[in-house]
Amino acid sequence: MSKVFTIKRGLDIPLKGKAEKVIKKASDSQYYAVKPIDFHGMRTKLVSKVGDKVKVGTPLFYNKLQPSVQFTSPVSGEVVSVNRGERRTILEVVIENDQKYNYEDFGAQDPSQLEREHIIEKVLQSGLWPVIRQRPYSTVANPEDKPKSIFISAFDSAPLAPDYDLIVKGENQNFQKGINALKKLTEGTIHLNVNADYPPSEVFTKAKGVQLNHFTGPHPSGNVGVQINKLDPINQGDVVWYVYPQDVIAIGRLFDKGIYDVSKVIALTGSEVKKPLYYRFVKGASIKSIVEGNVKEGELRYISGNVLTGKKINSEGYLGYFDDQVTVIPEGKYYEFLGWAKPGFKKYSTSRSFWSWLQTSKRYRIDTNLKGGERAYVVSGEYEKVFPMNIYPVQLIKAILIEDIELMEKLGIYEVDEEDFALCEFICTSKTPVQSIVRRGLDLMREEMS
Repeated sequence: MSKVFTIKRGLDIPLKGKAEKVIKKASDSQYYAVKPIDFHGMRTKLVSKVGDKVKVGTPLFYNKLQPSVQFTSPVSGEVVSVNRGERRTILEVVIENDQKYNYEDFGAQDPSQLEREHIIEKVLQSGLWPVIRQRPYSTVANPEDKPKSIFISAFDSAPLAPDYDLIVKGENQNFQKGINALKKLTEGTIHLNVNADYPPSEVFTKAKGVQLNHFTGPHPSGNVGVQINKLDPINQGDVVWYVYPQDVIAIGRLFDKGIYDVSKVIALTGSEVKKPLYYRFVKGASIKSIVEGNVKEGELRYISGNVLTGKKINSEGYLGYFDDQVTVIPEGKYYEFLGWAKPGFKKYSTSRSFWSWLQTSKRYRIDTNLKGGERAYVVSGEYEKVFPMNIYPVQLIKAILIEDIELMEKLGIYEVDEEDFALCEFICTSKTPVQSIVRRGLDLMREEMS
């Protein structure tokens, strides 16, 4: 057995609403969307306009900074709207599904018989290239780079996270073909990281051409940033790529069938869901078909992703490009008088502020209330308890706030992403929006170093 990496610092948040291990097929959504805002560092240039007929795999837009990287339609039908935000920023390109699923044909080929350039060309042409991202900056990978390694985290440790072993069941062939394609993209190692706490799926354990690594410990042990930090740390000038397991399978399908097939399995979770289950879904689908009639009464927060790093959407919003989970929790729009002075048997606390810390097996219905407002930064040593990297989190945040490029480099900005600081934000006594600060720092570094 390979070495087991033990993550000691972190936190598992005991939320109600974990999905039952039953997979259902979601009804076809009428509308699907591809959202440029899911990708950092995008300057969007439209290819398809409202009224255009598209197939599955037809280009919708591309990144002006990387013209070869295009984003394609997940379904066939008609482009019905291009929704814009401030300064006419494109938020969504919406396609009405004709339910015929007519595919662009990119040709089936064996990736093990192809050269690196041909594999890159096919993945770019199909629109699957955006599933490959890079550290530093967590942007879509540059096809002209040669990464020193590629990482695949085969488990998710976030609150109510989906079980990847269940999701990938029966996908041995497509997963291996995806690995065979990725293997041609690097001269380094493909690190496939699994959870050491239980026997992983044979889809992962029988994969060839990878180095299997075992991780154990609380969240964020499943974060690829933590795994990179322990296995292959990033220094200035280094580039590491990473891919999610279901996206590896999508790459395998591309070479097996020659089509852009981004169907996936997602988990519908959260305390406000009546029947939390797994659903077969297509990337970019509206969540209306799985939440309608399946959530409790009241004002609710719909999240594409998990409660720590997901994005707020509405009940008819669209699944994020990289998300394998939808979470529904209560909104917290209320003020509680002297809430800090009550015993709080039903409240969750990481600092033993309430008596509930004695109930170690209890799961909680937690809402979005901040329990206070943003205040002066308090140096409390709390971040270090949940941040497992060999980085000083508070010092790095301060370096970002004063925009000290040299200090940010010395403190490890190249290794992190905002998701690595999600727990810091959750436990922050100052209610500081840590994740947005980290993203601001990453964007600043990318602009300065480009």
